[in-house]
Amino acid sequence: MGEQHLHSKPELDEVTLSTQPVFDGKIISLQVDTVRLPDGNTATREVVKHPGAVAVLALNNNKMLVVEQYRQPMQRTEVEIPAGKLDKGEDPLVAAGRELQEETGFHSGDLKLLKSFYTSPGFADEIIHLYVTTNAQPGDMSLDEDEFLEVSELTLEEAYQYMADGRIADAKTMMAVYAWHLYTLTGQWN
Repeated sequence: MGEQHLHSKPELDEVTLSTQPVFDGKIISLQVDTVRLPDGNTATREVVKHPGAVAVLALNNNKMLVVEQYRQPMQRTEVEIPAGKLDKGEDPLVAAGRELQEETGFHSGDLKLLKSFYTSPGFADEIIHLYVTTNAQPGDMSLDEDEFLEVSELTLEEAYQYMADGRIADAKTMMAVYAWHLYTLTGQWN
């Protein structure tokens, strides 16, 4: 994923004519692209550029490790699987292990890529690489200086209840719960 026109249909492609940088922040940047549409007309596209991220569905004794932290855009706390952005040039597998350890204190030598997906392809290029491990081992946390969170473990039933209650409302964690549920039914991480 991430390659331009990976499964593109040329008759639907837009051609970028120009790019105007608007904002360059610590994590994201924003640009406005002028594009030529398939019918020859032009339009503008606001695009958020993101370095990509990793997330980990980590199971310990058949319970999913989650962190609860405040999310400024939502103005509330959110229960999520451990996750974080990729550092420049960082291998996603390495980042997944790092984020799992930093946020939960757990570690695993058998992280497996479950799926990579785009979060909001209508306006952002952020891709999340979702990893899974069924063999998370406890250790020591090492949070970033601006991270404040609580770690807990949920059964599959509790995870579904958290989703019903709105305590889990982000796509990566919901996808992880559904993948875990499918695994319990099939024995496969597909």
